[in-house]
Amino acid sequence: MNDTNGGTMRVSGETAPLRGSGHGETPLSTKRLLTLSLMAMGIVFGDIGTSPLYAIRVCFSGEYGISPSQANVLGVLSLIFWALIWVISVKYLVFVMRADNHGEGGIIALTALLLPKNPAERRSRWIFVGLGLFGGALLFGDGMITPAISVLSAVEGLDVAAPFLNPYVVPVTILLLIGLFIIQKRGTARVGGLFGPVVLFWFLVLAILGIRGIVTEPGVIAAINPLHAVRFFLTNKIHGFLVLGTVFLVVTGGEALYADMGHFGRKPIRFSWFTFVLPALLLNYFGQGALIIGHPESVRNPFFLLAPSWALYPMVFLATAATIIASQAVISGSFSMGRQLIQLGFSPRLQIRHTSSRQIGQIYIPAINWTLMVATIGLVLGFGSSDHLAAAYGVAVTTTMVITTLLFAFINHHKWHWPLWATVGLMVSFLVADIPFFAANIVKVDHGGWFPLLIAAIVFTLTSTWKRGREILYDRLREGMLPIDEFVADLEENPPVRVPGTAVFMTGTSMGVPHALLHNLKHNHVLHERVILLTAVTEEVPRIRPAQRADVTALGQGIFRIIAHYGFMESPDIPNLFEELRLKDITINVDESTFFLGSETLIPTERPGMAIWREWLFAFMSRNAQKATAFFNIPANRVMEIGVQIEL
Repeated sequence: MNDTNGGTMRVSGETAPLRGSGHGETPLSTKRLLTLSLMAMGIVFGDIGTSPLYAIRVCFSGEYGISPSQANVLGVLSLIFWALIWVISVKYLVFVMRADNHGEGGIIALTALLLPKNPAERRSRWIFVGLGLFGGALLFGDGMITPAISVLSAVEGLDVAAPFLNPYVVPVTILLLIGLFIIQKRGTARVGGLFGPVVLFWFLVLAILGIRGIVTEPGVIAAINPLHAVRFFLTNKIHGFLVLGTVFLVVTGGEALYADMGHFGRKPIRFSWFTFVLPALLLNYFGQGALIIGHPESVRNPFFLLAPSWALYPMVFLATAATIIASQAVISGSFSMGRQLIQLGFSPRLQIRHTSSRQIGQIYIPAINWTLMVATIGLVLGFGSSDHLAAAYGVAVTTTMVITTLLFAFINHHKWHWPLWATVGLMVSFLVADIPFFAANIVKVDHGGWFPLLIAAIVFTLTSTWKRGREILYDRLREGMLPIDEFVADLEENPPVRVPGTAVFMTGTSMGVPHALLHNLKHNHVLHERVILLTAVTEEVPRIRPAQRADVTALGQGIFRIIAHYGFMESPDIPNLFEELRLKDITINVDESTFFLGSETLIPTERPGMAIWREWLFAFMSRNAQKATAFFNIPANRVMEIGVQIEL
């Protein structure tokens, strides 16, 4: 690293083009497509694939259950059929999955596309960013409800196989959930290969059981005709509308399909859905409907009653395995979303552990894991059955789906430059389904729907407060920050004592001189021979290629500024960064460097910025955030912290 005329040596600051940009994907061989499709079975479709355990049952026997007459059964099946076709197949698989952020999907990745890039966009964009953030917050509620309702509904099969086991349903469910969350720290890399075949077998069983039921009442196929759905509403009026809230349970995995797109790409997910998953789900739902038409008393649990008596215990075991896999996918998704929020600046630093050396997405966040576990167990104890949990489930996902539609429309018009009439037309066609589902679920707030809304409100308050607080903190730091050119000029005129070695000053801004550097020079009256001002910047793309990681600028007097770029799906690692710089003939030895970190003591004041209670909240979150030493993987014995008080 040479200091020549204060010039700039550019390693790179460009973001890496990754798979998927909204315009196409790398062609896949048939073998690769089939392999990825099988893997997608276990990760992508676990949530939507376990809905047959409870969706039909809740429609006819839940809080808003309707009488199991033939007309009502055909009406409900018609609604289910067209919900899967329009919401999942058309909205998500055909359209929404086109809106990827360099290959990554999900509402947080979608929100990252909308982050304002200049002050003129700030007001209009932040409305949509706020919506996206609230939608992401709702998914944390979903991450709590999905394991509870899925595992509980599977274990409830014991009540069908042997009614005397009913008192053990809740205890067994809790034990399974505790085990599920305990093993998270080991990662899913070892068992991930089993997920695909198990879920593939699960869908095969769904199809076989469905065919078994349809054979007894072939007339159930008539439900494909949408007129049955129309007659259902005309006959049942308000009651029929409320049933939409439980019909919605069949499409609750739509957001998961979108969020997991980055793992496999669009083609494998679409292939799996249209060739295997969708037919299996429809066959099973229609089979359950046929069973209810022939035996109305089977509404107590039509899924397990579709199976022959000798298969009940194996079905409980298989259903439990499938729901654990579905829960695992949701929990892993919560970890991934947590890291995205941290990297995008919406969350304080949390401990992130990588559980696989080969799979970059395999991470474990203890704080999120134990929070999910406590909440999930509390839900099982508080609600007691999957029927009661269904009300809480729908509110979270319907709200997120409405938000996704609005964000997708904004991107259509402002990023893809669709004409306004086409954008509005497509948005309205999606909202025609989204709004009724949302309205039918929001009336269940008193029956459990309050829970995801409460969780979302808490998470939204925390994330928005952290984001705004960091902006105010940077403004306060910049107020007294010395321009770098003045500092370098002063060093030339009044050179301090220089000591051997490298000093690395971590700074959150790439402008001016860090306060830690000024304090060190003021109190110790010395400066290292080489000084590095290091800033880690999160870009609005998932990942950055190693060769394009850093910009290095020589500022003069042995001072260099390094701006390290990371995607929001990556975790910063300073030793690894220095190894990547070594490939560019830039040598920084971690074990021979001293890292100076600023330790801010935040003092809430009445200055303009945030409400005083939010300033106290921000200060509390800042005190409890993970130390920068651990977050950036800096050796603790190479760190010096310099404290500074800042009035918010």
